[in-house]
Amino acid sequence: MKATALAAAVALLGAVSPTLAEDAEAPVAEAPATQLTIDNSIEELMATEATAEVLLKHIPGIDEHPAYGQFKGMSLIELQPWSAGVVTDEIIAAVKADLEALTA
Repeated sequence: MKATALAAAVALLGAVSPTLAEDAEAPVAEAPATQLTIDNSIEELMATEATAEVLLKHIPGIDEHPAYGQFKGMSLIELQPWSAGVVTDEIIAAVKADLEALTA
């Protein structure tokens, strides 16, 4: 009886496997990537290659600053008053535009 049940299961699997194979090959929809903005922390921006390039384009070496560990949790807007004029309104606007262009 066990051999008969096993044979039936194998036959059923053979009949179903083409459908399973087709389902397995169907593309899987990926969740949309979250767009990073100037409201994200510097650390979050540096964690993604494309956004890190944007940040480093406008503020070269920010990730090598001696106080990076202290300000990496801040957004550019939060960092601006503490940046001794390095993070200007113009830099923030340029970073914002470049970040928005990544998903355009």
